[in-house]
Amino acid sequence: MHAHAENIYPEECCGLLMGKVGDRAKTVTEVWQTENSWDAEAVRFEGVEGTAVLESNKHHHFSIAPEVMLKAQKEARARQLDIVGIYHSHPDSAAVPSEFDRAIAWQQYSYIIISVREGKVRDLRSWSLDDEDQFQPEEVVAVESRAENNLY
Repeated sequence: MHAHAENIYPEECCGLLMGKVGDRAKTVTEVWQTENSWDAEAVRFEGVEGTAVLESNKHHHFSIAPEVMLKAQKEARARQLDIVGIYHSHPDSAAVPSEFDRAIAWQQYSYIIISVREGKVRDLRSWSLDDEDQFQPEEVVAVESRAENNLY
């Protein structure tokens, strides 16, 4: 995720977190890079809270194309994995969810946000929505690093 975020800077990178959802924790076993399809998908988000001005650039927004999500869901199911979350970067901004991030988030997923400043990762934090649709911080425990997979 760090390399992806730094390589895509100054645009937002994005990808999927694959693994297993347990009773007390989510375990990420694979990280799948996806293309930021914001330019092509931006119109889908018109009217979403936090998008007062829809900018047609990937520096402030990200989107994972619906067909990529569907492909990931099918492949995960075939491999007995779950999509446990989504990651994206915040170029030259904090690893804190924006109002737009909150408006498009789903409660079952974790959301890792990577702060990249001047091309270097500075911070990484994980968040999940509570029952009132507010982001709460999640603890991230790194156990082992694995190679990333590309979905595009």
